[in-house]
Amino acid sequence: MIEVKELTKSYGPTLAVNQVSFEARAGEVVGFIGPNGAGKTTTMRILTCYLTADSGSASVAGYDVQEHPIDVRKNVGYLPESAPLYVDMGVVDYLKFMTEIREIPKFERRQRINSVIDICGLSSVVQKDIGELSKGFRQRVGLAQSLIHDPPILILDEPTSGLDPSQTIEIRNLIKELGKEKLVLFSTHILPEVSATCSRILMINQGKIVANGTLQELIGQVRSDDTVHVAIRGAEEEIRTKLNEIEGVMDIRHVATENGVVSYEVTTSQGIDSPTELFFLAAVENNWQMAELRHESVDLEQVFLNFTTGQVEETTPTEEIDTQTEETVTGIAVAEEE
Repeated sequence: MIEVKELTKSYGPTLAVNQVSFEARAGEVVGFIGPNGAGKTTTMRILTCYLTADSGSASVAGYDVQEHPIDVRKNVGYLPESAPLYVDMGVVDYLKFMTEIREIPKFERRQRINSVIDICGLSSVVQKDIGELSKGFRQRVGLAQSLIHDPPILILDEPTSGLDPSQTIEIRNLIKELGKEKLVLFSTHILPEVSATCSRILMINQGKIVANGTLQELIGQVRSDDTVHVAIRGAEEEIRTKLNEIEGVMDIRHVATENGVVSYEVTTSQGIDSPTELFFLAAVENNWQMAELRHESVDLEQVFLNFTTGQVEETTPTEEIDTQTEETVTGIAVAEEE
């Protein structure tokens, strides 16, 4: 649906996009992320025929953006960072206007308008002028105009900008739903939004694509292992021996022994899907009293820092089993044995 090859664009002496290449297919939700000034908006403007590239090529829905710009625009729904709204127009009048310039057949226009009003949650403001709306509702109107012609491709530049948390969740869910049938390429600075929404991530820095893949693939490029913290009541050597037998364990470091509870920092390979589950099952199998089980892994924020600055912050807990009372695990172990 989108194919970009060595795309380059300069603003005077500033090289905004530097030989960018990537592909995107139908049914994908692609998060386009990077620092301010990295080249995200410029790339999107080229793909939507708003700007012309200095060199390289780009095709959208099979049409070259330079040779067939009208055909490209027919197949793309575009929401710029600043929504293209006429503030003196009413919401419905504006959407009617958009159906006209999109050349939607007259007999379909009312149905299309009603559909996007429902999808974008605009029913409470349809009687108002756009100039009376909050920033969040203006953003929704902008999203509605990008959907009005039911395009196969959506290119959204900061689509949740200005929305409150509940509205952000609604738009995020909408993007995920649209991504089942369409290609959605959207930029954002809200990294948890990317983690929750996207099937693939494109990361750009200083005009170049520096990362391209799923979140797990990018995490694997940053770091090849995970860390699990375990604290178990029992004999230290016996516990170490049993931990070493768990699949994927690469290294075990003794942290402390206090009141009969032995604490370890265990390194596991990144390929292990659920390391804490493996350790929990080991505790059940060996009838251990477990005081702590905590998994630390690289998240998208740390991946972002690595690819854009070359640094990874200290990991933070991403998965934890609450073992405030040792009896919890002990009870489960006894139940399993019975």
